[in-house]
Amino acid sequence: MREHVLTAESLDVARELIPPHGGQLVNRVADADQHSALQEHARQLSAIEIDERTVADIECIATGIYSPITGFVGREDYDTIIDEMRLSNGLPWTIPVALSVSEEVATRLQVDLEVALTYRGKPLALLTVDDIYRRDKQREAANVYGTTEATHPGVAAVYETGDICIGGSIQLIDRIPHDDFFECRLTPAETRAEFARRGWRSVVAFQTRNPIHRAHEYLQKVALEIVDGLFVNPLVGTTKGDDVPAAVRMRTYEVILGTYYPAERTLLSVYPAAMRYAGPREAIMHAISRKNYGCTHFIVGRDHAGVGNYYGTYAAQEIFDHFRPEEIGITPLKFEHSHFCSKCGQLVTSKTCPHGEEHWVHLSGTKVRELLSNGQLPPPEFSRPEVAAILIDAYARANGATA
Repeated sequence: MREHVLTAESLDVARELIPPHGGQLVNRVADADQHSALQEHARQLSAIEIDERTVADIECIATGIYSPITGFVGREDYDTIIDEMRLSNGLPWTIPVALSVSEEVATRLQVDLEVALTYRGKPLALLTVDDIYRRDKQREAANVYGTTEATHPGVAAVYETGDICIGGSIQLIDRIPHDDFFECRLTPAETRAEFARRGWRSVVAFQTRNPIHRAHEYLQKVALEIVDGLFVNPLVGTTKGDDVPAAVRMRTYEVILGTYYPAERTLLSVYPAAMRYAGPREAIMHAISRKNYGCTHFIVGRDHAGVGNYYGTYAAQEIFDHFRPEEIGITPLKFEHSHFCSKCGQLVTSKTCPHGEEHWVHLSGTKVRELLSNGQLPPPEFSRPEVAAILIDAYARANGATA
């Protein structure tokens, strides 16, 4: 684990940081001196092979990103999350973190049984079975994603899982040995220590699965005017096939932050979760996760975590009104869609600009991809040329690889 040396002053700041969701930061990662023994123990247990999405959930549970849950949800929590957007204890929680298995695997399981969760044959975590129940996929899809259509990528991911769920606490045997973004894989305990070291009492988080363009930069810098620090926390778990690859996106973030942002007021670290594309419900989950990282504010823009036309433009902002502010804890910063107005000569939103769309520099995602694929830079009002150059190179390499 990386060292974050705290002075007496920074220890005072640490004590003032926003509490984790539920009041206590979860840590389900085994101590280093237990790794070998737990690996050997896991090999003696019945094994359940898991996929990449489940690995991401295990990492988020074990390191406290998903505090206060300590494992995969049981039936009672599953039901209240789907129907009421809360855990069974009443705490806000909007998407069930469930572990599905096939009927065949389920026949080998029973309550109180300890099993090994393996990935590519290697023991990754231990799970003690507390509950075994049938997954209500249609109800989950309708309530969580707002649709039962399998064309929705989040719904499709639910449909592709097994029909039986296992609930129970987990223990991660060792930190997951990623081979990328190592210096940017801070846990909530580490970000909290770093925020304290820097003296940040207020921190705004920005979630993204896309390269940062000028409109994103505008939102971040407006938010940075009212807080001590900006935490750029891009999602690097499983996404749709047509999303920009994480490695490419990370290069764009590094270039932008290193050139156009004050280094002492920004921190970049990856968010290991898989993308669910659950729109409003995922916005709440993203906010809670950033609260656990130690952030006090969270940027929520247009169609946060959306896909296609499944959600209203500002539905991800409106869902926060379903909860009392103190229940969520972290403060959402709700921004209108921003764009460059040629008449105003600057980036604006409908709240600050009186001019019509004919003065806007606004490009669809399809148009931007077309320009980049043809080696053309989008207008500088839309994208920084350094970012566009990285994306053009990535498109060229991808096209060359498939030619």
